[in-house]
Order: sequence, then C-alpha cells, then structure tokens
Amino acid sequence: MSLSGPIALSPAPLTDPAGARPEPVQAVTILMATRNGAANLVAQLDSFVAQAHPPAQVIVSDDGSDDATVAILTRFGADHPGLGLRIIAGPQRGAAANFLHLLKALPADCGIIAFADQDDVWLPDKLARGVRALRDVPAGCPALVGGRSYVCDAQLGRRRLSRMAPDMPSFRHALVQNFAGGNTMMLNAAAARLLRAAAPEAGRIVMHDWWAYQIVSGAGGAVIFDRAPLVLYRQHGGNQIGANAGPGAALRRLGWLLKGRFRRWNAINLRALEASAHRLTPDNRAVLRDFALMQRAGLIRRMALLRRLGLFRSGISGRLSLWMAVLLGRV
Repeated sequence: MSLSGPIALSPAPLTDPAGARPEPVQAVTILMATRNGAANLVAQLDSFVAQAHPPAQVIVSDDGSDDATVAILTRFGADHPGLGLRIIAGPQRGAAANFLHLLKALPADCGIIAFADQDDVWLPDKLARGVRALRDVPAGCPALVGGRSYVCDAQLGRRRLSRMAPDMPSFRHALVQNFAGGNTMMLNAAAARLLRAAAPEAGRIVMHDWWAYQIVSGAGGAVIFDRAPLVLYRQHGGNQIGANAGPGAALRRLGWLLKGRFRRWNAINLRALEASAHRLTPDNRAVLRDFALMQRAGLIRRMALLRRLGLFRSGISGRLSLWMAVLLGRV
C-alpha cells in the first residue's frame, strides 16, 4: 500500500488465508492514565489480559489517586509479571496533561502504543485489529488508527454504536473536530516517536487524542478509521468529555459553542500546534497560519478563509455548528 497522507480503513478480517506465513509479533505498549478509578479498573485490566494480541507492556501514570487504584494496579502487575506493568507519578494537572506525561516517559525505541482509559472494557480483538491496520503503513510514516465504540451506561448496558468518522480524515478536519475516541486509538512506532518529541513542546492541550490526530495528520501521516467497534465506552458522572452521540450531546456542544468554549479550545490547540509547527508539512503550516488568522478576522474575511481552507466537521449538526461558529466569531 502506498501512502502519501491520511486514509480511511474498512474492517479487515483477522484470520490469514490458509497456508499464509505467520506474521512477526509486534510489541504493543499500553499507556493508561488513572485517577481514583478503582470502581471500574479491574474490568479494564482484565480486558487487557483477554486480548487476542497480548500487550507487551503497560505503563500507567497515576494522577494522585487516594482510593484503591494504585493497590489494584500493583496487585495486577504482580499477578501478570509478563506484562511488565510500570506505574509512574502523574503531574496532577488533568487527564490531557497526564497522557502527555506518559508520552514523554516513552523510551526512544518504543513500538506500537495504545491509549487506554481507566474505566472502559476493550473488546478482545482491539489490539489485533489495530496491529493489522498499521502493518501495511510504510516504515517511517507516522500512522494513527482509531475506531468506533459501543457507548454504554455505567453497568455496560444499553449499548449503542458511536458515530462514524469522516470519509477522509485530514488536518483540515482535525483542526475543528476529532475523528475517534482516544480509548480506541493506536499509533505505530513512527507516530509514537513523533508525539514523544512533540509532547514537551505542547504545553497545555485540550484533549490528548484530538492533539494526537492534529499532529499526525498535520505531519502528513496516515490516519486510519476502523468501522468496527473496539471498546465498551462506559458513561458515568466522572467522564472527562463523554460520548459525542445523540441529541443531548449535540445540544450540549451547541451550548459550548455559544458560550465560547469551542473558541477557547481552538486557541489552546493553536498554541500547542504553533509550538510544533516545524513538524508539520509546509502546506499544513500554511493552513495553520490561516486558521489562526480566522480567530482575529472580521466576518467577511472569516467566511472567505473557511471556504478557501476547506475546513469541515462530519455530520449535518457538525457542519451547521462550524458555520455558526464562523458567523458568530466563535471559531
């Protein structure tokens, strides 16, 4: 497969044709951020062990938990010594900063990495599907894969599929919308090295997964979407953002737009991306400059820039919210 930029992916079968040569096992490191996650942590850890493609290592950054989280992790590590579970102290500045801390802690020769939340349950083929999706990306090309989730209640019931991604994920989409939940995301070694290098430059970010999508797509990497569900995404009172699904989520995000949260998020993202602009392609650096200009421009200039840049959000409500943000000066 020849890649020169973002691509989308349909589900691929996990079984090889009869007589095919076995593939080399690719090591996967799980990066999980925790804080007071004891209530649901065991189910997530058990789902790591149940993976068809077992992880090689689990690195956990705990953000000052004062419940049984660290004790559960320590016991799990002792029960599964082959995973080489390592616990590091988090920065205690929120989940996004905690994931950046994990990326900074990666060794220089890291292989495939997978982001994990503390309260989900992974479906057994999650890692295997990610490894399969990444294997055809040329060596040295950064690649990020994400997919759909079953959005669940706190007891993992009332399951419904999360939304689809845009047909062609790209930097012009990444500037204004994420393409998949971070709890589904995996990155190849080149993308892991890219994020590891960019993490100290980022400063504050809104969400680690959105930032990862922006950096990888901005650097001309491959962005892959698997249409199969990969995770049971547990919804409860402690979710940082929550699932972007249903009329309630659409109304909530409309409220955020009107109150200026979308604009504040974009300002934070811009500062982080400008600090790593040297890692972007020349074309995407130009897009970033014009996007920054949109935040200061008048209405006519904003509308012209929107048309010229080709920024887009997926779905009807997403497109309408983007146009409204531009019209109201909330972009």
